[in-house]
Amino acid sequence: MPLTEIILFVLRISIALNVLSLGLRATVADATCLFRRPDQLVRAFLSMNVLMPLLAMIIAIGFDLHPAVKIALVALSVSPVPPIFPRTAIKAGGKHDYTIGLLVGAAILAIVVVPITLQIFQRIIGIPLREPAREVAVLVFTTILGPILLGIVLRAIIPAWAERFAKPVGVLGAAILVLCAIPVILGSAKSMYSLIGDGSLLAMTLFAVAGLVIGHFFGGPEYGNRRVLSLATATRHPGIAVAIAHANFPDEKLAVPAAFLYLIIAGILITLVSRLKPNAEIASETPSQKAA
Repeated sequence: MPLTEIILFVLRISIALNVLSLGLRATVADATCLFRRPDQLVRAFLSMNVLMPLLAMIIAIGFDLHPAVKIALVALSVSPVPPIFPRTAIKAGGKHDYTIGLLVGAAILAIVVVPITLQIFQRIIGIPLREPAREVAVLVFTTILGPILLGIVLRAIIPAWAERFAKPVGVLGAAILVLCAIPVILGSAKSMYSLIGDGSLLAMTLFAVAGLVIGHFFGGPEYGNRRVLSLATATRHPGIAVAIAHANFPDEKLAVPAAFLYLIIAGILITLVSRLKPNAEIASETPSQKAA
């Protein structure tokens, strides 16, 4: 097995461990949260699966960028929420049930939405694009739905064990993710650097900022939900995005580095946004808290 495939396989394991850790602290009610609140599900769908692909299409048609950048943005725009996203969103003030519900809801919708959206892209742009629903389903199940379902079941059967091991499982998954991501990023560093300077970096940054703004607007009246959807709209599942890019453009060697470059840019922006506090939270702080 080639080294790249081994790294990607281990990455999937690390992602699955991260999601399992979340599942060990989740319930069925958390996972089905958005399906019981259809208005929130519709807003999330419009934000992530309608407006962002539309924006990616406008960029692909209207801007003179490297083809790899266009491929990366299209692939990312149709991918679901990244499995490591919930931890960031919850730390940023998002509600646990809404965050888990968005992860699960977006993953289930992706099985249908990804192939249909790519077909629409193909007809409008005229570039062959495909990703069979079966392949999307396998990726979604192995990295999101399966692990979180296992965690929920274990929590229901042996709650004390689930609570005890949730953190260690998450730490192990995060450690494996970092160890695998480092060689991937270092190996793609030269390719990513070659994309800087022709407007690609600016286009990716604007795309990420647009995702943050769109998600915030469609998140609804609750600030926590707006922040969660904002972060989710700006960043996507790297495994599915890479699979789409590789399946459709195997000879475009810069497509995958371009996707990783965008994820790095989005990650930096999300980290900055996550540190911001809402006005209400700032106003409620005591003088001692502000001084700290």
